[in-house]
Amino acid sequence: MDAIDSVFEPLKGFSKDNVRLIKRCHKPDDKEYYKVTVNTAIGIMVMGFVGFFVKLIFIPINNIIVGFG
Repeated sequence: MDAIDSVFEPLKGFSKDNVRLIKRCHKPDDKEYYKVTVNTAIGIMVMGFVGFFVKLIFIPINNIIVGFG
């Protein structure tokens, strides 16, 4: 019986944690959704600009190292 309890005890704890998580989750309201959307858009734009400037810097460096042709 002890072996069976040692298998099912972690599963009980895991299911309790899942139920607690589901009860705390909620659907975002309009204000929260807007904030998440704006922050995501800003993050995507920042990453795009960083990638653009890195590419802008390394293309001439690569041409100097490899040669023009």
